[in-house]
Amino acid sequence: MSIVVVVGTRPEIIKMAPVVKELEKRGIDFIFIHTGQHYDYEMSKIFLEELGLPKPNESFVLENSNPAARIGEMMIKLEKALERYRKPKIMLIQGDTNSMLAAGLTALKLGIRVGHVEAGLRSYDWRMPEEHNRRMIDHVSHYLFSPTEIAKKNLLEENVWGEVFVTGNTVIDAVDIYFNKVKEVEDKVLQQLRFEEYVLVTFHRAENVDNPQVLRDFVRILKKMSITNSFPHTSKDCEEIARIWVME
Repeated sequence: MSIVVVVGTRPEIIKMAPVVKELEKRGIDFIFIHTGQHYDYEMSKIFLEELGLPKPNESFVLENSNPAARIGEMMIKLEKALERYRKPKIMLIQGDTNSMLAAGLTALKLGIRVGHVEAGLRSYDWRMPEEHNRRMIDHVSHYLFSPTEIAKKNLLEENVWGEVFVTGNTVIDAVDIYFNKVKEVEDKVLQQLRFEEYVLVTFHRAENVDNPQVLRDFVRILKKMSITNSFPHTSKDCEEIARIWVME
């Protein structure tokens, strides 16, 4: 088989699902590899099942937790797996995680052409590991599939070596394909909510929560929202969370 598709995290599974579906629709054989970066059922396997994707030909169990060691471990395991399949001609990867950097570098060293889906995105924030990854991946890719004209412009300004194509964002295709399934899940979730109005907030990025002042600023913003004022305990809860986090 001449094509290998590599995923490793939940977003990659979702965003590559339309690509996998298109390969199946066209009757194109491919190798499907999961690196194991997101390893538990709720973060990976459940998405493969619910999106109707094939079981990966290879799925790794990673032993290292340190980012650098984990990238090295993934590269070693990817190389061994790809050698078993006689080194495909093209590897399709998506995004900017450590899995994708490991996959892109492994493909480059094995002489496999890299197609990078969602190429050219930039935050210009060097604190983000994803910013390091996406820049390196773009510069080792042969085919760069940009979601927007702005992303294409970023790549051309950086003088990337590969060919650049504007293709749109595959997450839009995923929404189109799986809209009815998402609606079913949404209805079930909404039925379990005990409130008519609610706010869902996530600050999972290190840049948001590791700096006490930034976290305090988020709390101040939440306190000023009209919907939080309608809940008598919300502002105090936010302050308490920020206080505990900063102390720790």
